[in-house]
Amino acid sequence: MVYPEIAETERVRLLTPPTGKTEVVLDTDTFNEIDDQFALTHALLSPEQIDLLAVYAAPFLNERSDSPGDGMEKSYAEIQRILKLCGRPDEGFAFRGSPEFIPGADQPVVSPAAEDLIKKAMQPRDKPLYVLTIGAPTNVSSAILMEPEIIRNIVVVWLGGSGLDWFNADGFNLDQDMIATRVLLDSGVPLVHLAMWPVTTHIATTVPEVEHNLRGRNALADYLADIFRDAVGDQPGKSRILWDLSATSYVINPKWVPTALAHSPLLTDTTPKRWATDPGRHLIRDAKFCDRGAIFGDLFAKIGAFREE
Repeated sequence: MVYPEIAETERVRLLTPPTGKTEVVLDTDTFNEIDDQFALTHALLSPEQIDLLAVYAAPFLNERSDSPGDGMEKSYAEIQRILKLCGRPDEGFAFRGSPEFIPGADQPVVSPAAEDLIKKAMQPRDKPLYVLTIGAPTNVSSAILMEPEIIRNIVVVWLGGSGLDWFNADGFNLDQDMIATRVLLDSGVPLVHLAMWPVTTHIATTVPEVEHNLRGRNALADYLADIFRDAVGDQPGKSRILWDLSATSYVINPKWVPTALAHSPLLTDTTPKRWATDPGRHLIRDAKFCDRGAIFGDLFAKIGAFREE
């Protein structure tokens, strides 16, 4: 695949952290864990900072799904559930994604999500469209393969793999669809990399904190408290990382997720996979830290204040 050339000065300009209200689409494997539900809620309840244009269901395969397509369908149903709790219609807003992972190089998987992303990305706008990608990047990379010109108009914010200085690169979103991962890293699309270890691991909370801040506030808050408690249990001191909040938080206030420019890494074929560096590669932004206090303070305040009309 030959991707459009983007001058490095233009890529750096596009990678300038967002300010003001930002147009966003969210690509999410919503049923995979419980952090996606919190991230989707965070985006929906932040209209002053995020103009959420669409939500895409991403495929996943683990003990919660029978196949990537089953994971996508379960994620789509979970998106609908959160939208209903937030009083947001899903028609023309929530889209099914790929029923499978990308089967081979230059073989995108056409889906309503990928087609909608292309449509939105190619519309004229003053600032880039932010594509928050908090699952396997199958839908997003398929859209890039289908219409490579979109890389000039978008910024992909991807939670994937570990930190560039970590002892391995592995992570669920990275490993699920390696072809899609390599498209993100190799295509030259302006990319903000949100590492799992040791960066977004800061965004951890506990059952007592969630119960204190959410329980009884509204039906949405109770649902989120329920799924959190079900996932974590009642073991004293046990916490849970809500990794995906890093993506919404970066757009809401980039100071909560500070980043630095780095060269796009290469992935080795070893087990475990490792990052390799090449100073000739294009630049991306790489997250270095997450301010969990500011992030949870913002999230809990917005959920607690929500009142369905």
